[in-house]
Amino acid sequence: MSENKNNLKPGWKVWRFDQMATNVNVRIDNPSESGMEHYVGLEHLDAGSLKIRRWGTPDDVEATKLMFKKGDIIFGRRRAYQRKLGVADFDGICSAHAMVLRAKPEVVLPEFLPFFIQGDLFMDRAVEISVGSLSPTINWKTMAVQEFSLPPIDEQRCLVRLLMSAEAARTAAEDAAARSEKLRKSLLLETFDALQGGDTVRIAYLATDVDCRWIKARDAGEILMGRQLSPKYKTGKNTRKYLRVANVFDGFIDTSDVNEMDFKESEFATFKLQSGDVLLNEGQSRELVGRSAIFRDDVRDCCFQNTLIRFRPNADVLSEFAHYYFQYCQYTSRFIQVSKQTTSIAHLGVQRFSEMKFPLVPLDVQIAMVKALSAVVTAIPQLKKRAETASAIRNQVLMEGASR
Repeated sequence: MSENKNNLKPGWKVWRFDQMATNVNVRIDNPSESGMEHYVGLEHLDAGSLKIRRWGTPDDVEATKLMFKKGDIIFGRRRAYQRKLGVADFDGICSAHAMVLRAKPEVVLPEFLPFFIQGDLFMDRAVEISVGSLSPTINWKTMAVQEFSLPPIDEQRCLVRLLMSAEAARTAAEDAAARSEKLRKSLLLETFDALQGGDTVRIAYLATDVDCRWIKARDAGEILMGRQLSPKYKTGKNTRKYLRVANVFDGFIDTSDVNEMDFKESEFATFKLQSGDVLLNEGQSRELVGRSAIFRDDVRDCCFQNTLIRFRPNADVLSEFAHYYFQYCQYTSRFIQVSKQTTSIAHLGVQRFSEMKFPLVPLDVQIAMVKALSAVVTAIPQLKKRAETASAIRNQVLMEGASR
């Protein structure tokens, strides 16, 4: 696919990609003998980010890899739709499912090229020319002949300043979100680890002693397994929406794909969700069993399937407090310990869940704990939204720079 050379802004030119960048193809057959300290796989690249935050070592991998130098662009040519690339801050080796790209500075500034590659114009083309159904991959020979229009070097310098400002804002928001997530988990573990200490325990961040009485989960709220899915409930009579394991994630409910089945009025009264119900995944992988979220009337007149367990807290238990405790149980593998396990799936089960211990503390203490935890929890999506806004600004700069 070629750019329209008759419809360019003044000073702009159309270049083949191999005129813009070199495909650095220095192959390393024995990674552990490469003399490098860093290995970057596609799993180490964050979608939408230019910064490489994680890496392994050459000793972690075998088979042929590619060498890169500081300043090179590592671009995931396999599954390009994942939009994975990073600018190296160090020398190392990377996956052979990546391309190592190096700018040709007489055509494109090394600082500008990573932003250009990350933009929609390049990424859409990369996806378009990928071949293969299961793991679509870009061939360098095909990429090399693709044509793109670029501004002159002086205009690239102006765009880089804007792009770097947007990238700095995006990175700062993303880093703050990551730190907040780390703080959230740390505070969650600190809270419920402390409650394990006895009948009266000290909660450091509340600066107070707390009375804690351990009861069974069934005595803290009503526990119910959802309705079984069956073809006989797909007649179209008394149809109601229902949530299933695919809807319940760690701390939120995804309503983008909600199914329906039949519920008689008596069944609807039994399985109808109400605001404040905590839903837990009954069957999942070992790491995800018991994953929970609070239902907040996300879907009107909604029920739930038997892949979920509903916990409806008693009057002396806050939904948020129960949910945070269930998160603690998931993160610390307590749900795994009580689950019935097959080769790949762990089943929590209503009976086993009902018998689990639950920490009952005074309501005012629950409120204080929830307030502290929720302050961090609510900050995370706000910070992620800021990062997304900065990414949109960054792409807008590229698009307006490329507009005719």
